[in-house]
Amino acid sequence: MTLRKIFLLCTLILSSGFVLPAGAEQVQLKPFTPGSYQRLLDSNADKPFMLVIWSTTCSSCMKKMPLLHDLAKSRPEINIVMLSADDASATGLVQTVLARNELTNLEHWIFTEENAQKLRYEIDPKWYGELPRTYFINKNHERHGISGALSKEDYNNIFKVLLN
Repeated sequence: MTLRKIFLLCTLILSSGFVLPAGAEQVQLKPFTPGSYQRLLDSNADKPFMLVIWSTTCSSCMKKMPLLHDLAKSRPEINIVMLSADDASATGLVQTVLARNELTNLEHWIFTEENAQKLRYEIDPKWYGELPRTYFINKNHERHGISGALSKEDYNNIFKVLLN
């Protein structure tokens, strides 16, 4: 599916009254701008965490949302932070995806800078935008980035190392 078709589909969904599920909590999305990555590191000082970068236009990302929900429930000791690489115009769709996958209790950010490449570079100069992208960041802020979808076994093996 081309990017134009995906954009049109998202626009159609948003304009058709696609809303959050009944009783769903609205997700608070923090604006990810230059300097946000350092603020994220500062707020997680001396704590390991996982940064999941995803998009509503990434089919692998969408397929893995239920797994992220399961991880958040079964591994509460892991701080999971989610960053949508969509721009601010997709806020409603991002909130809907997160609510439908019961991920509202996590920390959420969304790109709000027009120059997404600048934001990606700030996170990791070696990352070129492929999604999903997951960073496992230990308590010393040493990070390990992985592009592509991960299995539950992959996550658990990495958590063993991250938490030690």
